[in-house]
Amino acid sequence: MGMTKEKVEAALISALEPVHLQVVDTSGGCGASFEIEIVTGKFEGKRLLERHRLVNAALAEELKQIHALSIRKALAPSQWNPPPQEPAAET
Repeated sequence: MGMTKEKVEAALISALEPVHLQVVDTSGGCGASFEIEIVTGKFEGKRLLERHRLVNAALAEELKQIHALSIRKALAPSQWNPPPQEPAAET
């Protein structure tokens, strides 16, 4: 069995303590490729290459089973604009 989305998420959460994390299995469920979006304070003051290296280090074991990893966003919290929340429906 290939890598699971949950294993990738767990490794990133453990190592990088993100305030936002989105992991998408782009391989159709076989766990061969993933796309991630991550926002963490550990990226503050770091260049993009350093951020990608932190992600790759956090996923060192998982990458042995993953064919492709696309890091769509690797942002510090100060750079991130979360999507606006939907207003609560009035009753």
